[in-house]
Amino acid sequence: MKLAIVILNWNGKRLLETFLPSVIRHSKEATIYVADNASTDDSVDFVRSSFPSIKIIQNVENGGYAKGYNDALKQVEADVFCLVNSDIEVTENWLAPIVSTFNSEEKTAIIQPKILDYKQKTHFEYAGAAGGFIDRYGYPFCRGRIFDTIEEDKGQYDENSEIFWASGACFFIRSTVFNTLKGFDESFFAHMEEIDLCWRAHNLGYTSKYNYKSTVYHVGGATLNATNPQKTYLNFRNSLFTLTKNAAGGIVPLLFVRLTLDGLAGIKFLTAFKFSHILAILKSHFSFYAHLPRLLKQRKLLNQSKNYFMKESIVWSYYVNNKKLFNRL
Repeated sequence: MKLAIVILNWNGKRLLETFLPSVIRHSKEATIYVADNASTDDSVDFVRSSFPSIKIIQNVENGGYAKGYNDALKQVEADVFCLVNSDIEVTENWLAPIVSTFNSEEKTAIIQPKILDYKQKTHFEYAGAAGGFIDRYGYPFCRGRIFDTIEEDKGQYDENSEIFWASGACFFIRSTVFNTLKGFDESFFAHMEEIDLCWRAHNLGYTSKYNYKSTVYHVGGATLNATNPQKTYLNFRNSLFTLTKNAAGGIVPLLFVRLTLDGLAGIKFLTAFKFSHILAILKSHFSFYAHLPRLLKQRKLLNQSKNYFMKESIVWSYYVNNKKLFNRL
């Protein structure tokens, strides 16, 4: 199996200095690429001079995560693409369990390793944890992380299992499946494009898996942290994009409930005096309405499936029923 590790970079010299050595040290069986998104720092020159074995792909513009990877992967030949954030530290033998699963399970198209927090290595990391799921209104959550509740890793999720979506922080996908799906939806720019891709894969009958025997550590928020309103904007808008495109059944009632719940999130930000995040939610809704005709056209061209992990609302379970841990759902 030919495996390509592709690290998307944008002005990330500091992160490459810190984390690229671990990828090189523990990935002898893979070809490693740095795909640069039109950086204006000297990160490309740094990689070229410090790590001459690394292949460099230079994109002509910063198209974000989605377009950045779509453009770069057109230049990569491999059986499996491994998309790795530049703020990921990998561990010894991290690739072998993943490759073994791909070799033994033909229907498995996407795999995520265990993602722990680089700054608190006993705990799961927000962006992926032990694999992602979704509720009926399009809100994502993870084993090991629901909203802001992050669990300590006590081995409670040490079993390989099917998941609904894999984190884009460390994302393995068969190249044939990536190409069948025509890659990421570039309108997302960044955030939740991997959930959309996994949902489209799921609706075509492909399987995503979590493999606990492979572990990586993620800094998280190195490019855009959680306090940035732009992240709120992208997460709320792109979640609506994903729901509209991929959810089965009557989309109007779903969207009505979802938009109402977003309004409640706005009230929560109001009580915390986070006024810029309220504006970010409003901005995300206006952008969603502007894109709605395109999204409905995409919906007509895509398959939809009613197979959610959770038929109820994760918002209700978390905030009303006080179910903060995945094992309590």
